[in-house]
Amino acid sequence: MKPFLRQQLQRYTERLAELDFLLSREDIMADMAQYLGLAREHAQVTQIAGRWQRHQQREADLGAAQDLLADPDMAAMAQEEIESTQAELRKLEDELQRLLLPQDPDDLRNAFLEIRAGTGGDESALFAGDLLRMYTRYAERAGWRAELVSESPSELGGYKEVVLRIVGESAFGTLRFESGGHRVQRVPVTEAQGRIHTSACTVAVLAEPDEAQAVQINPAELRIDTFRASGAGGQHINKTDSAVRITHIPTGIVAECQDDRSQHRNKAKALQVLAARIQEKERSERATKDAALRKGLIGSGDRSDRIRTYNFPQGRMTDHRINLTLYKLTMIMDGDLDEVFAALKAAHEAEQLAELEAAQA
Repeated sequence: MKPFLRQQLQRYTERLAELDFLLSREDIMADMAQYLGLAREHAQVTQIAGRWQRHQQREADLGAAQDLLADPDMAAMAQEEIESTQAELRKLEDELQRLLLPQDPDDLRNAFLEIRAGTGGDESALFAGDLLRMYTRYAERAGWRAELVSESPSELGGYKEVVLRIVGESAFGTLRFESGGHRVQRVPVTEAQGRIHTSACTVAVLAEPDEAQAVQINPAELRIDTFRASGAGGQHINKTDSAVRITHIPTGIVAECQDDRSQHRNKAKALQVLAARIQEKERSERATKDAALRKGLIGSGDRSDRIRTYNFPQGRMTDHRINLTLYKLTMIMDGDLDEVFAALKAAHEAEQLAELEAAQA
């Protein structure tokens, strides 16, 4: 294990002793907010310190087993112990490295997923519909709930724009690297001569804000318009102006919702989306400043980034950020994204670890 990691882990052992002392003090137990904060930290630190203690114990076991190699009667048993101990140490080291990585509190939140047709006209809108199905099917596999917030259908099917709310544990943390440009290469249904066309859509994934920590929006800075929903919804939806569009005047950011028959509930959902977009704008501005110092492996998440290509004639998907190519496009378009997300997460963790090591240099 690298020296800088050992130094980090030793600090957790020391911090655990500090937290044990603090949590035993009567004045801290009397302050519930402070006590709960320290208790949460104690749970996290205990997990890391416990795994580090196990790692140290297994290192000692490894040293004892290596000493036994000199005894002919014990050599075979010692070799077996060495191999099993080394395997556990590798597993523990990987686990500890992940535990040391900084966690984004937004990763546990629900997410808003926005898909917009780009270059390619009708074919781009059809591809937006395919992406919507892909993410919806993945949400079903993950046990999440996908709620339609707003849609703008195209004439030949698909969507000019569609927004989903994904409700589920770690939805944002899982989907966050989907933000960017998604390119498709295939023969469109509108192509009479069988030529392959290239079209594109943009995807944006936003963390649903915590109501207690959401950006404060001044009602005087909002323009609220109502209109009739454009999607399917029966006779009622055609007769009432239940859909809501909200514009944040200072930034020009717009959000709308037309999923519910209730104008009040649509307004509440649109305000949630608006807050998420304003929060994402602030996050993006911070990321842009950070990107001036370094270029992230996963990319800035900017919607103009071309992050992935779906090539139907070859049956392949390529993620350009991590040079990942998989020849199982049919399965991927049906929501089988676990391998893709695992590779992106591993690449992100490797980048975080490199940054952590650089900071210690």
